[in-house]
Amino acid sequence: MKNPAAASSSTMTDHLLAAYRPIYQRTRGSFLESVHFGAVAVVDPAGVLIARYGRPQTTTFLRSSAKPFQALPLVERGGLEAFEITDRELALICASHSGAPVHLEVLAGLQAKLDISQEDLACGTHLPFHPGSRKELICRGEDPSPNHHNCSGKHTGMIALAKLLNVSPQGYTEARHPVQQVILQTTAEMCSVPEDNLLISRDGCSVVTFGMPLQNAALGWARLTAAANLSSQREKACRKIVQALQKHPEMVAGPERFDTNLIQQAGTVLIAKAGAEAFQAIGVFPQASSKYPQGLGIAIKISDGDRGKTVRSAAALETLRQLEILKDDQLSELSRFGPVLPLRNQRELLVGEGKPCFQLEYGEDHE
Repeated sequence: MKNPAAASSSTMTDHLLAAYRPIYQRTRGSFLESVHFGAVAVVDPAGVLIARYGRPQTTTFLRSSAKPFQALPLVERGGLEAFEITDRELALICASHSGAPVHLEVLAGLQAKLDISQEDLACGTHLPFHPGSRKELICRGEDPSPNHHNCSGKHTGMIALAKLLNVSPQGYTEARHPVQQVILQTTAEMCSVPEDNLLISRDGCSVVTFGMPLQNAALGWARLTAAANLSSQREKACRKIVQALQKHPEMVAGPERFDTNLIQQAGTVLIAKAGAEAFQAIGVFPQASSKYPQGLGIAIKISDGDRGKTVRSAAALETLRQLEILKDDQLSELSRFGPVLPLRNQRELLVGEGKPCFQLEYGEDHE
């Protein structure tokens, strides 16, 4: 395991300059006003690099896009059966939920099965992403609880894994805890990265987050979605996770959020999971496209973190458009997320537009 703090600032700057290329631009009138940079890797389940933009070997953190990998040890060790975890609850374990009433209800039911409470979670708190829930909480003068945290499902799943492993959940967020060790091993295997080569740091919710080449993250998602090139036990577990995300996209994020809407529109051909700082992972099912019958994993990173939260989804839709994964009617239904977005001022007057400015390159990268 590598510590990212060891890298010098000049080395990191050089890395960014080499890794990312212009991916999305905004105009004001006819003038180009700003440009975002990013990188894309598209990989099949065998590890073949199908398409790329920028440097697919660039290393970045998966953040919450790793949640299905973090849930995998619980599923493949029989945790769903041991604790009678439903597909809906499993989707929430893999989610970055909005803190809407439905999320809190499902979460409370899962915690009751585990005989734990939200006070056992070490994720911290933040206001709900769901606007109505956030407004109600503020109007009541109440503080948010751990279950409002978007990662509370993941933390509940980690405590479930501790119980399944028959170890104390005390300190379950720490890298040396048995829960994090088995998750690290599983993630390394899924993404074909030696454990010692994984970057390890602390995520926003305090558990371990993994850094790896974009290409390897895409490979992990290709394997997850295709349930291919894995042991039979792991294949079954991957299918259960994918099925849960397919069946319950409302658990994965929430109303008006990209992952939920993308799966709702295209859940027969793909699943998706975003991560903080503008990381986006997508898994395309085998046979979903005649061009890519083996399935695909897609990993996208916007270098500046996309504080406006519009570039990542627009770049993802443009990637899917160029790969011919989504149909025209699906792209139309998702048009509020991009790829091309009108830019309006405070009076809702049209003043420009945002649009992708990249073209995928196909074939292996021999740099």
